[in-house]
Amino acid sequence: MKINPEKLIEKYYPKFPVAYHYLVDHSRAVSQKALEIATANKKLKPDLKFIQEAAMLHDIGIFQVYAPQIGCYGQKPYICHGWEGRKILEKEGLPKHALVCERHIGAGISKEEVEKQNLPLPRRNMIPLSLEEKIICVADKFYSKRDTGKELSIDEIIKELSFYGKDKVKRFQSWLKLLGLLKC
Repeated sequence: MKINPEKLIEKYYPKFPVAYHYLVDHSRAVSQKALEIATANKKLKPDLKFIQEAAMLHDIGIFQVYAPQIGCYGQKPYICHGWEGRKILEKEGLPKHALVCERHIGAGISKEEVEKQNLPLPRRNMIPLSLEEKIICVADKFYSKRDTGKELSIDEIIKELSFYGKDKVKRFQSWLKLLGLLKC
């Protein structure tokens, strides 16, 4: 199935021009970084077409959440944007792309975290599993939506992830090692 990620984003964002701007700028940066990482890891045989599409769509659900600093005035907390994106992309007939939406938050969210923290999410593991999901999740951490022109360093990313727990940092570092972005 041939898809045009930007056309699909436009379908959901006609009433959200500010959010559209932040989303597309961020998604382009993430897509470029993900393709750079994937290309450097050809031996792992990543699906480049899928990575480009899914990286562009990974945050499509942000208009459903309340994040006024990026033009989003929905009713849900920000942590729900991945789950909301999954629902959108499943409705569009893109189940693999939908999983990227759900699983890219932080370094993934476990069922135990959802239950222990009483997060407003389905009670299941939402941790990247496929190579492509891991690549997109890693690439996403290099850019914030508010300043896509600035690429964060690995140290800055790890510092931010450490706020959410050592398990997030450990998982992220394992992906960096897998992808040749962290030595040792």
